[in-house]
Amino acid sequence: MSTEELRAIELLNRVSYGRVATSMRALPFVAPARHVVTGGSVLLRMHAGHGYHRACGGGVVAYGADNFASEESEETDRWSVQFTGTAEIIQPTAPELALFGNGPRRVDGEPFDPVYMRLVPQFVTVHTLDYSRERPSRYAA
Repeated sequence: MSTEELRAIELLNRVSYGRVATSMRALPFVAPARHVVTGGSVLLRMHAGHGYHRACGGGVVAYGADNFASEESEETDRWSVQFTGTAEIIQPTAPELALFGNGPRRVDGEPFDPVYMRLVPQFVTVHTLDYSRERPSRYAA
């Protein structure tokens, strides 16, 4: 793995949720998903009730996560990672299921029905917003 791929995986492991994006009936959509990283791939858990997994399975998807909404101070660097590759609907192993932990009880008022996908990244992107401590003063003349 490249240095950027290793960095992206390290950052992805800092958060639990992200967004999967692809198209369905020629229209783009973005949906929330829970992720875990194992064996060089990203495993995703989504709610099956929306049917989004059918558009993702066997197709190219982008999966992104970030720390933009974190409770850290504004002085903390912000980052965003994106993994692009083909998604495959899977039945995870018992150890993989354990990595996900408990799911939500309900999604949009319906009982949560999990579906799982494996994304083997073909392209990985990392973007950082550097909030260096050495910023010019707001009050400079």
